[in-house]
This record gives sequence, C-alpha cells and structure tokens, in this order.
Amino acid sequence: MKPALQLRLGQSLALTPQLQQAIRLLQLSRMELELELNTALESNPLLDMTEDGGEGEDGEGSDELDAVDEAPAESADEEPPLDIDVDPDPTDYRGSGATDEDGLEPQDAEIEDLRDHLLWQLNLTPMSPRDRAIATAIIEAVDDDGYLAESDDTIRDALASLYTVTPEEIESVRHRVQHFDPVGVASRNLRECLAVQLDAFDVQTPGLSLAQLLVADHLEALARQDRVRICQRLQTDEAEFETALALIRSLVPKPGGSFASTNAEYVAPDAYARKVSGRWQVALAPGCQPRLGINEHYASLIAKARREDASYLKGQLQEARWLIKSLKTRAETMLKVAGAIVRAQEAFLEFGAEAMRPLVLKDVADEIGMHESTISRVTTRKFLHTPRGTFEFKYFFSSGVGTVDGGAASATAIQAMIKRLIDEEHATRPMSDQLLATELNRRGINVARRTVAKYREAMNIPSSNDRSRLG
Repeated sequence: MKPALQLRLGQSLALTPQLQQAIRLLQLSRMELELELNTALESNPLLDMTEDGGEGEDGEGSDELDAVDEAPAESADEEPPLDIDVDPDPTDYRGSGATDEDGLEPQDAEIEDLRDHLLWQLNLTPMSPRDRAIATAIIEAVDDDGYLAESDDTIRDALASLYTVTPEEIESVRHRVQHFDPVGVASRNLRECLAVQLDAFDVQTPGLSLAQLLVADHLEALARQDRVRICQRLQTDEAEFETALALIRSLVPKPGGSFASTNAEYVAPDAYARKVSGRWQVALAPGCQPRLGINEHYASLIAKARREDASYLKGQLQEARWLIKSLKTRAETMLKVAGAIVRAQEAFLEFGAEAMRPLVLKDVADEIGMHESTISRVTTRKFLHTPRGTFEFKYFFSSGVGTVDGGAASATAIQAMIKRLIDEEHATRPMSDQLLATELNRRGINVARRTVAKYREAMNIPSSNDRSRLG
C-alpha cells in the first residue's frame, strides 16, 4: 500500500491546564487552599498577596475578588428572595469575647484522655517495678469505655521482653487498677464493673447488700424489668428494692465515658447566612477571598530581560493570571451554591431540622446553571455558618419521602422527628420502630418500619429494647 494523507474532522473534549487548575481549586477546603496559595506565592515571583489589591500590567489584580455578585434567578419576572453581600464586616459575624482583654486569642487546654489519667495515678502509687510494668500494660490495653478486653495471655506476651508473669499476678495488679479513678476501670464486663463500684461504698449505705446481690445474680432480670419476680425470689419488699435500685442507677456503666479520646475539631466557615430586615443574606468569609495581585516590579522587568529570563517571567505571569482568575471563579461558584442552599432551606433556618426540605445536587445545578459534579466539588469540606450552627454544605442535601398530601419530607427532617419522639417517650415504655412509623404515618409521612430503623441507627440511637430503662 502506498502512503497517503487523509483529512478527518472530529470533536474531542480536552481539559486545558487552566480548567484543571480551576477544578482542583474548587474542591479544596479552606485550609488546603491556604497551603496551595502559600506554595504558589513561594514559587511564583509574579504573585503578591496584597491588602487592597494590586494591578498588573493589564490592569487586572486582586481587585478581581473584591466583588462577587450572585447570578440572577432563572426567571426574570421573579425577584430572588436573597440578598448577597460579599465583603461584610467580619465583626458582624463574630460574637463578643473572641479575644481576651490583652487582645490574645484564648488557648484551649489539652484534653487528658483516660490512659493519661490512669498513668498519672500509677506514677503516684507505690509499686514494685514488676507490678508497675504489669499495671502499665493493663492501662495501655484499656479501651475508651474503660473496659479491659485483652486476655491475660496478650498482656503476658506484651511483658515477655521484661518479665515472665503469671495470670495470678496480672489479676492481682488489675484489681488494684480497678480502684483507680474512675472506679471500675479495667473490668472485664459490666457485672464486674458495677460490683467494683459498689464495693467502694460504705458498708452502712442503705440498700448496699441487696444492690450487690442484684448485680451479682440478677442483672439480666433487672434489664428485663422483671421487678415482681425478683422481689418474690429474694423475699424483699418494694421499698427495699427501690432503695437498692436507686443505688445501682447511680453507678457508671462506662467508666471511661467522661474522658475524651480526641480533641474537638474546629472548622472555619466558608460562608455566612444571616437574616437582616426580614431577608436572608449570604456572604463569603473574608478568608475565602485571598487578594492576589501581580508583582509590578517583576512584571516591569519582562521587557528589559534577556530572552531566556523574559520567557520565564512571561510564563510565570500567565500562571499568576490563571490562578487569580481561578480564585475568582471559585469564589463566585461557592457564593452561588451557598445562596441556592439558603434559598432552598429557609424553612430550616427559621424553624429547625424538622422543616428541612428535600434537596439534591441536580436541584442546585439546575438553578445556577452548572453541572452536578461541580456542585459536588463545591459542597465537599465547605461549611456554612447559620444562626442554628455551622454545617457542611452537604448537610443541607437529603433525599425525600412522600407525604399524604403529595409533597415530600427530607430524610433530615424525618430523623429530627424520630429523635424528638424518642426524646419525649416514656422512660419505661420506649417506642418501637413500628410505633414510630405509625406515629409518623399519622402525621402524614409515608415511611415504613425498616426506614425508621435505618434512620434511627444512622443517628446511633439504640433500639427500644436497649433504651428501656429501669423504672
């Protein structure tokens, strides 16, 4: 075959470097964006961080980010019920007391976890080096609830390089650790944990002996609330039983529950929503709009530099302009999405979680004229501050469940209803999933029992059997 040339027409989608950069910046969190900009400022001499915005040789600078207006609503006949204010006074959103009298930000004390607390007590307890090593191994094996789930063999293996210990030695030291604060820590099970706490009471405590007997032999019957049968079996009257029961209720089933294992996580909002003169306003946080400008000194050197240097500076100048434009696009998109969310969820802002409307990515994408994937990127690790708290953008999105009037209720609203019903239930007669579904159906929410169970488990709420309290 002879070689020949052929001309073909075709279309293909290509991501330009500018578009790739814009997409990458869009999905960065606020902290990640700050790190990205610091890297860019260090590597690109044509970039400057300015307070009032600098101007490049083409008149463009950081003032590109000074004003970002939300796109108008799709219908020209309808006035959007949302005002947009992009550059608010930051003090409008910060409560008083953010700094102390000296102008310094208050520092949070480091939170002590359970193991640190136990090791501190161990250091103050007289013990032989052998027993201290055993106690340390036990403390390190205690879980966040305060229980010791590791076996004696595991603890013995952990000490093998130091000492050869027996199960009797481990048990002896463990009993000493159990009387550290909180009492009952390092217990193997709930019965042992409660028994150790009861042992710490004065022997003259009313109901103590009966409480110890109930914990030792009748804990399962107590959980079933088999009060009458227990009283008959132990030949005790109801008054004595109530006294012992009150003593058991005062115990702590999870000794480590009061100790935080991790520090609280703090987030900086990317946008703010507030109500002014009866209308909801949305504003980007000032920190989300970094003011970048072109370094005039280096820009002026392009015409004077040698060919190699001029080529390098021109490339850096183009990259700087791309970055400034990408930041402007990011701010505009984030503001549009935040505005659409607030418009859709005004009922939530007014009345709480039970008024949350169903909202999916396509709803916002159609309103602001963008692709769903773009909305997904914007809603990831971005936070909106509202009078009801600070929430990730994704919090406001949820699927809907039909109602009897043909409408829809969001999953978030249904979860809030379920939680309120459980909070208001009688302590001794918790509502089952079927009863919760029946009550929601009575209120016009078409929801099945298995759906109620799924939502309840998503909120980490135990079943009705586990919620039943001794009453």
